[in-house]
Amino acid sequence: MNQNIGYKVTKSPRFLKITSSIVLAFLLLIAMPAAKMPKRNINQVKTIVLDAGHGGSDPGCNGANEIWEKEVTLDVVLKVGKLLSEKMPDVKVLYTRTTDKALKLSDRPNYANKQGADLFISVHCNANNDNRAKGSETYFMGLHKEEGNLNVAKRENSAITFESDYRNNDLYGGFDPNSPESHIIFSLVQNAYLNQSLRLSSYVEEETSKLTEIRSRGVKQAGFLVLWKTSMPSILIETGFLTNSEDRGYLKTEVGQWNVANGIYNAVERYKKHIEKK
Repeated sequence: MNQNIGYKVTKSPRFLKITSSIVLAFLLLIAMPAAKMPKRNINQVKTIVLDAGHGGSDPGCNGANEIWEKEVTLDVVLKVGKLLSEKMPDVKVLYTRTTDKALKLSDRPNYANKQGADLFISVHCNANNDNRAKGSETYFMGLHKEEGNLNVAKRENSAITFESDYRNNDLYGGFDPNSPESHIIFSLVQNAYLNQSLRLSSYVEEETSKLTEIRSRGVKQAGFLVLWKTSMPSILIETGFLTNSEDRGYLKTEVGQWNVANGIYNAVERYKKHIEKK
């Protein structure tokens, strides 16, 4: 018996939307300028670039009108730098900013690349509409495996909107912080220093949780513009939630900031000893 059975494949609107987003993301990835990241065999820590998130006209998130992210990040970064300079005199410590000034997101990794840095550490504070959310998180470049990770990346990446020319800046290749396609591209980017960045991220969460009153929410992956083109192990630290009264109260104090800074320093010390023992 001859049977002709015809199958009609019907694609749902959601399927078509996802497929379209992936195609657009791939095209955007091609259009975006390639990162100049020659693979280096980084087996020592001689130069560290510390990046205080936000600054100037870009204040970052706000904590109940008590303090701005840009203030906390600069205070913590300067304290980390002081510890590194005093305890690791053989290491060159550089800063993307030491005052309240605005910087383009693209300038931060570019500076680290030009200096031939062996580590890039970007310090931030978190925010959430739910003021019960609290704790520290340390990120390295990679796929947004959870919606929460993506939301953090979107918030931090939205800093480019403070740059008047960001839509015409070839370094961003048309990146739109509000576009799902723009964020999908980061899942297609391979981080040459993933394992080293993961190790340092883990050390930061372990060491800061020993010294501070802020609980660790763990190590996570997400796509951050500030980490995208770095040619060295690089991490982004969310020190705590300024939208949470407990975290905010702690991060506002000198003691709290010094404890966070000491935790970051201890993490760098562990990382340096690990890679230089080989």
